Amino acid sequence: MTFMKTVGTAAAAALLMTAAASAETRITYKSAKAGSSYFQMAVQIAEAMKAGTDGDIAVTVEESQGSVQNVMEVRARGADYVFTTPPALVGLAQGGKAMFEGKGDPAFDDIRALFPIPSLTMHFVMSEASGATSFADMEGKTILLGSGSFGATEGEKYLGLFGLEGKVNIADSELSNAVNALKNGQIDGFVTAGSFPAPNVIEAAASTPVNVLSLTDEQIGMSKRTRLTIPAGTYTGQDEDITTTSLPVVAYSTTKMDDETAYTLTKIYWETREKMAQDAAWWAGVSADMLSNITTRIHPGAIRYYEEIGAPLADEHM
Repeated sequence: MTFMKTVGTAAAAALLMTAAASAETRITYKSAKAGSSYFQMAVQIAEAMKAGTDGDIAVTVEESQGSVQNVMEVRARGADYVFTTPPALVGLAQGGKAMFEGKGDPAFDDIRALFPIPSLTMHFVMSEASGATSFADMEGKTILLGSGSFGATEGEKYLGLFGLEGKVNIADSELSNAVNALKNGQIDGFVTAGSFPAPNVIEAAASTPVNVLSLTDEQIGMSKRTRLTIPAGTYTGQDEDITTTSLPVVAYSTTKMDDETAYTLTKIYWETREKMAQDAAWWAGVSADMLSNITTRIHPGAIRYYEEIGAPLADEHM
């Protein structure tokens, strides 16, 4: 009897340990290249989830080569997959268009949004010495665009849209050299895209007087991007709001994720956003109003949280 009781107790203890271990929810969060601001955001989110759930949710951050890859991996991933991408790419994947042409998959229809994260924000940074305070003033100036990034591609597009193609000298250098080149007078300005406040713009503004250009309403319309306001005082010497464009970025999962997990992820994200902003200012620009940037359906678990707080939801989110 004693032996059977001991075995029974051991079995019960093992069962409890197994249950405790299985109580931990593991999430894979795939965002961007290591070293990028978006990878840093992913690390912050992982830490917030661990702290906010007392370790019940463990988030592993995975490096990514880009948003298209993040979407494509939905086809082979399970319920633990969270990834970031611009909302437009989800629409293209679900429609089998552009880079997803001929690569359609039913799994794309199961993608559901969780929450918006800081947008890719366009910055056109000109030295005060250049005298450039508008896009027209960029004519004849030397601009560094960099290469291979969203900012470089978008910046080149804007030069064409705004009548500056062939009228601006494009510096042959990497964006990583922009701040030193601007400070030394080798260039008149540079174009960069990232969450604001952008670290390289902070550095540039702190080392030499700069003007970050605003776009007109007409220019924003021509760009077909989302309007974004960078509040006055964001950068050294910035006395007025900057009106620019942005590419929204959102964290997504799929219908494979259970509602409770999606609810908890969304709840913890919003409840710790202000704390994260104390460590990295880019979180301060995120608000529930950015749900309007989501153009496809939101996960039912996330919807539950948004309804609890009275956040604005649209028909296409349901």
